[in-house]
Amino acid sequence: MPVDPYILLLFGTVGLAALFPARGTGADLASGASTGAIALLFFLYGARLSTREALDGLRHWRLHGTILACTFVVFPLLGLAARGFVPAGILSDPLYQGLLFLTLVPSTVQSSIAFTSLARGNVPAAICAGSFSSLAGIVATPLLAAALLGGGGGGGGDGGPGSGGFSADSVTKIVLQLLVPFAAGQVLRRWVGEFVLRHRKALGLVDRGSILLVVYTAFGQGTVEGVWQRVSPARLGGLLAVEAVLLAVMLLLTWYGAKALRFGRADRIAIQFAGSKKSLAAGLPMASVLFGAQASTAVLPLMLFHQMQLMVCAVIAGRRSRDAGGRPGAVAPAAAGEVTVPAPAGSSRTGAGTGTRSG
Repeated sequence: MPVDPYILLLFGTVGLAALFPARGTGADLASGASTGAIALLFFLYGARLSTREALDGLRHWRLHGTILACTFVVFPLLGLAARGFVPAGILSDPLYQGLLFLTLVPSTVQSSIAFTSLARGNVPAAICAGSFSSLAGIVATPLLAAALLGGGGGGGGDGGPGSGGFSADSVTKIVLQLLVPFAAGQVLRRWVGEFVLRHRKALGLVDRGSILLVVYTAFGQGTVEGVWQRVSPARLGGLLAVEAVLLAVMLLLTWYGAKALRFGRADRIAIQFAGSKKSLAAGLPMASVLFGAQASTAVLPLMLFHQMQLMVCAVIAGRRSRDAGGRPGAVAPAAAGEVTVPAPAGSSRTGAGTGTRSG
């Protein structure tokens, strides 16, 4: 039952923002730095992500279609169904908006690969599934947010995220802060990709630091706006309970649904871990762009869900490994701040074939 050290850093940053939020000129500087950090993050995402490897995975389209359907169809439908907890008093409307947002973000990559490897599943499929999800999420998450949340970009007001409508300004921010840097990374990958991969560990520290800055800025704005007076311990407990149910439903659905679709055991493992998880690294900067000053309540459900999925999936992966009669692998779950990266050198030729193909 691992407690991700990066999650502790994230919550420590939240505490710092609650006690010492940036105000006035400091807030303007932090906001500008956060905007630059988000652009840098998505540039690095584009520079790391191999489009060719993602396209190679089309040979196993049934598996990837199943994972994408879980990530961007089933998850959002369950998020919409959770609306019933608001009238019941279990969730406040802002927390529900954050819960719905977490159902819209892409799947994780690194931890999905790690758990699939530990459980002796189809690792090449998990690699390509993460690439597909990352590529799709750059466009799908903002579009789904526009359709289901009604917006972002600082229009939340007292009603929480999304109450102000999905404005043209929000679209402009998404294009400039997310899509343009990502596309630039893809275009320049031919020249900078090798450098980025060679210095992946050092740049990973830049990624994590950038995300911490985004969290500090978002929660600092929330503190100034009085967000903590609107989130009671009882509501946080209700949020945790709802997220536990959401995770349990997705884990069961991905495992037994894949069995009903007649996938082999190795593919079912990849589908379960890639189809039931959500990316904190992708979701945090997206929320900052989409929700503006209301991002603090929007990302809180995602932060809690991320740690919950790591703890639960670690237990499941260990059990799957023992069930297979193999020795658990040595791959450790990725930290929350790790970003999407392509397969290690030499694995891109495997594509995302069936469980009988080896990386």
